[in-house]
Amino acid sequence: MELLTKFPVMERSALAELRKGIDFAFRDFSRAYGDAIEAFFDPLLFFLVRLEKLLIEAPWPITIAVICGLAWIGSRNWKLVLGTAISFFLIGYFGMWKDCMATVAIITVCVIICMSVGIPVGVLMARSERVEKIVLPILDMMQTIPSFVYLIPILMLMGIGKVPGLIAICIYAVPPIIRLTNLGIREVDKETIEASEAFGATRIQKLRSVQIPLALPTIFAGVNQTIMMALAMVVIASMIGVKGLGVPILRAVMNQYLALGLFNGLAIVALAIIFDRVAQQYGQRMQKHRGLKK
Repeated sequence: MELLTKFPVMERSALAELRKGIDFAFRDFSRAYGDAIEAFFDPLLFFLVRLEKLLIEAPWPITIAVICGLAWIGSRNWKLVLGTAISFFLIGYFGMWKDCMATVAIITVCVIICMSVGIPVGVLMARSERVEKIVLPILDMMQTIPSFVYLIPILMLMGIGKVPGLIAICIYAVPPIIRLTNLGIREVDKETIEASEAFGATRIQKLRSVQIPLALPTIFAGVNQTIMMALAMVVIASMIGVKGLGVPILRAVMNQYLALGLFNGLAIVALAIIFDRVAQQYGQRMQKHRGLKK
């Protein structure tokens, strides 16, 4: 009976020691390598700051014209282009232009990073069962752990600022593009791959000329989901120094400003709808092109 009563106390003591050991080890690691890690991300910070300044300081008619041009290239839908122009005009009219451009800048950089990391990892997963078995549990963990939990080590390691927020957004947004790249390449018709092998194509040639082109609609669906998840993370990232539409929303929550939170929330919704519709239209066009080729 004495052992039974002492065991919970001993277990709690061991758990407390384990927690202390983890805390001290990570604290020593952050003190030893924190500056080097921050220096590693300096080029990324430079690019993000330059892009944000460019979007904010550029005349708003030119910025809206460029955004509408990109929307037209992606969708070829004049109604969507008109809706994009009206949305950005209203965002500027209600005084949310700077925050909106800051959000567009960080989402743009985030998507570039997620594509640069996610597509190669998805390709490796599609080509190797072992890599897929290793990466899938990591992706499950990234998508199930609450975002506030992995903000803790990022804050301890790099402090408050744009780069920690950008890393947090990327961690939250990168799983869809990895999963859908893997899925898209695995769904490529085996007969098409065998035909390319019959013509003597190497593994790299098959990947570059057959698998990736045929998997592009699915990959682009992953890009779309990455954009949506990055926008969803903007408000949380504002807690660690990321400028954008999330900052006034956070201020509205803290001070109970209904109108401020509503308008900035609607601005994020407008961005999400524009990105989603343009991505969907572009994916459908690619799918039709793929169907005509078949």
